[in-house]
Amino acid sequence: MATRETREKRSVYVRRRLLVLAGLLAVIAIIVLVIWKPGSTSGFEPTPKASASAKPSAAPSPTEEATGEVTDCSEKNVLVEAMTDQGSYGANELPQLSLQITNTGKNACSINVGTSQQVFTITSGTDVYWTSTDCQVEPADAVVQLEPGQTVASSTPIAWDRTRSSTTTCDGERPPVPSDGVSYHLATSVAGFESAETKQFMITG
Repeated sequence: MATRETREKRSVYVRRRLLVLAGLLAVIAIIVLVIWKPGSTSGFEPTPKASASAKPSAAPSPTEEATGEVTDCSEKNVLVEAMTDQGSYGANELPQLSLQITNTGKNACSINVGTSQQVFTITSGTDVYWTSTDCQVEPADAVVQLEPGQTVASSTPIAWDRTRSSTTTCDGERPPVPSDGVSYHLATSVAGFESAETKQFMITG
């Protein structure tokens, strides 16, 4: 049988081994904590979660967009302008009358711009002196497609002979209009769309 002294020596030996083991475990734990820190993400930033109180942003308001459909031009998307080659005319100078049309809309549209649809009217004060349709010869149609922002102009100006027109004087002489510094106004229309403004010009001789 082991003596009391032997048992005490064995107990002291066991305690020392346990202390050494505990110290070793403490060293290992410290090394682990240094290498791997709590909360580490291995270099990747975490994706923030949306707050429960966050509200979605408002959707943008709808805007008018151009479509590929080609429809007939309307008064709201066509601008008709009356034009003359000069602002003033002396003796023996004939005013050259023309017009231009602009598609002011966002979509392409079609319109008949032929001479059958063009009307030129010259006035002074309340008097109508000349209208292009009074004695028009061989009017023709010309349907064109106007792209957004496109402008087309009459190809050949009409020379006004400075006479008063009527449907009854197409084959005879017409009386000349006043030419001593008189102001005249040209208005035009195409396919029923009238020019927004008249074009003013003077005849001085």
